[in-house]
Amino acid sequence: MARLLIVSNRLPISIVKKGGDVHIAQSVGGLATGLSSFYKSRNSVWIGWPGISSHELKSRRDIRTSLKTKHRCVPIQISKGDVEEYYNGFCNRTVWPLFNYFPQYSVYKDSFWEAYKRVNRTFSEALTKIAKDEDTIWIHDYHLMLLPKLVGERLPNAAIGFFLHIPFPSFEVFRLLPKRKEILEGILGADLIGFHTYDYARHFLDSVHCVLGYEHNLGRITAGNRALKVDAFPMGIDYKKYSSTASDKRIRKRRNEIQKKLGERKIILSIDRLDYTKGIPQRLEAFDLFLEKNPEYRGKVALVLIAVPSRGEVEHYKLLKRQIDELVGKINGKYGSIAWMPISYQSRAVPFDSLVALCTIADTALITPLRDGMNLIAQEYVATKTEAKES
Repeated sequence: MARLLIVSNRLPISIVKKGGDVHIAQSVGGLATGLSSFYKSRNSVWIGWPGISSHELKSRRDIRTSLKTKHRCVPIQISKGDVEEYYNGFCNRTVWPLFNYFPQYSVYKDSFWEAYKRVNRTFSEALTKIAKDEDTIWIHDYHLMLLPKLVGERLPNAAIGFFLHIPFPSFEVFRLLPKRKEILEGILGADLIGFHTYDYARHFLDSVHCVLGYEHNLGRITAGNRALKVDAFPMGIDYKKYSSTASDKRIRKRRNEIQKKLGERKIILSIDRLDYTKGIPQRLEAFDLFLEKNPEYRGKVALVLIAVPSRGEVEHYKLLKRQIDELVGKINGKYGSIAWMPISYQSRAVPFDSLVALCTIADTALITPLRDGMNLIAQEYVATKTEAKES
C-alpha cells in the first residue's frame, strides 16, 4: 500500500530529558503543529531527528520501538558534533539569517557546510532503506535542501516533493550564499517544489535562472531531462482543533483564571518564538510610544507578551533575550504601579489550554514579524475568536 513519507529535521514528537530519564513529548515547532493532524489521518511515516544524540538514542531501544510502533516515526541518529555544526551552524547561523534578510548575521564556515552535507547524506541513507517505489516522499525545509537530489539519485522512480517553510530571498540576497549552486541543485531534485507565497516562488525561479541558467514557464522548469513544477501552497492550521476547543469547559476555567489575574482591562496578546525575525523589540518600543502618547489608556490596557525560547546556543538569540528583558523592565518601571503592570511577560512555552484561553480573552493580537514564512499564531488566534463569538 502506498505511503506518504514525511521528512523533516525534527520529528513531530521529541525526546526530552526529565529527572535523569528521557520521555516522549509533543514538538512545538510550526511544521509539527501544521502537519501533525494531516500526518495522523494518512498512511504516513515521519522521518526526522528526535532531539537527542545518536549515542543516547542507541542505548534506548524502548524509545526507538515506541517511536516506530506507536508514533509511526523513524528516528535519524545525529552525533552531538554534527548537531552543533549542522543545526546550530549552517542551518541557523548561515541559512536562517540570510534567507530572512539579515545577511549581517550570517556566518560562513567550511565545517558548517561539511556537516550539512554529512547530515543530509545520513537522512538519504535512512530514507532509501525504507522507501518503496509506490511511496510519495515529502521533504521539508531549509535543513534538508540537498536531500531531494540525493534521494532522487538513489530512487529515480520516486515521487519527491519539497516545501520550504521560511522565506526564499531575492537573488540579490541569495547570491551571497557561497554554496548557492549546490543548494539549488539539491532542491531541484524534487518533482514538486512548494513555497508559502508567490513572491518566494518567484525569487526561487529567478535564482535558478541566474545561477543555473534554466528557463521557466508558468512555474515549470526543464532541468536536463527532467521537468518539475514550482508553485505557492500557503500553509494552514487544523481549524477545528482551535475553534471547537475555545468553548470547552477546561478552556473556560483556564480563561476565568487568567482573566481574574489580568483584571477588567483591554488585553493585547503577543505570542512568538524568541527570534530576531519576529520584531519583538520594535513591538515593545511601539507599545511604549502608545502609552506615552495616550496616557488615558494607562491602567486600562495590558500587553501579554510570550516569547518562547529558541536557539539559545546562538549568540544573537542570547543578545535578543537580554534586549527584550531590559525593554520589558524599562516599560514596566516607567509606567507601572502597584495595581497595574503594563506588560505581563513570560519566556517559556505555553500549554495548549492556556494558549487557547489567552486567545479567547484577548481583544487583539499584536503579531508583527519583520520576516515570516507563514505565521500560524495569527491563524490560530482568528480560529479561537470565531468560536468564542459564536458561543
